[in-house]
Amino acid sequence: MTISETDAAPTRVRTARAAVLDAVGGSFTVADIELAEPRADEVVVRIVAAGVCHTDLVVQGGGIPFMLPGVLGHEGAGVVEAVGAAVTRVRPGDKVLLSFDSCGQCSNCRDGHPALCVEFAPRNLVGGTRLDGSTLLSRDGEAVGGGFFGQSSFSSTALVRERSVVKVAEDLSEDELASLAPLGCGIQTGSGAVWNVLTPEPGATIAVFGVGAVGLSAIFAAAQSPLRQVIAIDLVDSRLELAREFGATATINAKTEDVTERLRELTGGAGLDYAVETTANTQVLSSAVLALRSGGTIGVIGAPSEPRAAAPIVVLDILFGKTIVGICEGDAETVAYVPTLVDLVRSGRFPLSKLTKFYGLDELNQAAADMHSGATIKPIIRF
Repeated sequence: MTISETDAAPTRVRTARAAVLDAVGGSFTVADIELAEPRADEVVVRIVAAGVCHTDLVVQGGGIPFMLPGVLGHEGAGVVEAVGAAVTRVRPGDKVLLSFDSCGQCSNCRDGHPALCVEFAPRNLVGGTRLDGSTLLSRDGEAVGGGFFGQSSFSSTALVRERSVVKVAEDLSEDELASLAPLGCGIQTGSGAVWNVLTPEPGATIAVFGVGAVGLSAIFAAAQSPLRQVIAIDLVDSRLELAREFGATATINAKTEDVTERLRELTGGAGLDYAVETTANTQVLSSAVLALRSGGTIGVIGAPSEPRAAAPIVVLDILFGKTIVGICEGDAETVAYVPTLVDLVRSGRFPLSKLTKFYGLDELNQAAADMHSGATIKPIIRF
């Protein structure tokens, strides 16, 4: 932070080092940015780490029309530096994880489903400014898109909406806090899909299509329930091996095996009770719907890079009671849910470190490339 003085009262100018995306399809460029003064309901957080999520890469590829130039990042972890006058969740010095923003006032928010907030899109995905149009971030006096998922945490300091902040244990070291950054989106989404939305009954069968960070989190959550089959499907053998470690009872390599036939064998011809689709591949989604038994349910998580992508679903294939449900952020109420995930990691029950690899801010482009190639499941940018 710098302080420039004039003859009048001093003007505080908060600066940060951030990864800026200037255009769709471009690379991230590290630059100095300026942060607006926090309003009454905003929090200034010194970021110690931020996970890299598929949704960040979807924006980079043009699938989500976020304001560019802009700062992405929405799995932040850090320490509170300052709070607005109306903030009650946290105070300076608190250690926090960051998650999505919500209004707190609509019927979905009031009913405990903030991920279904009626203002979710403008607050998290397509805004880049405050809802009133005012600028959160700037570079050399020009506006930069900010507030991505209420945070824009690919930055050494973030101006965060209060409802994006989750206070965590005070005794966490900063290194441990950094390692927990992905809990605010990817891990919450996969585990919440099973625990909060699908809620499979004992003895059920479930298959997870795509076992990156979100899919492996879904595998873990399913494995904690008394299910008959927890099936992992992917193209990469190393990820399928990891899925076994996370609790999968069976694995299918879609590159070398007939997925439909193997699922028929594993379910005794009955079909799946539940499925989780994380790949964002519309053909995979169609195949997963076909693999359900009558009355089965599929949770759809994967967001295609093409915003108008459509999956070919034959109406007759769903008439016999099949349910397709979209899942956003695991339908989690973050203040209660994220600390529960923290406890699972700290107790050793959820092996998060097997998914993650640390990169510096200037290595974000390499982290994104490694995520695309599958070399790294969950990159974390360490500040």
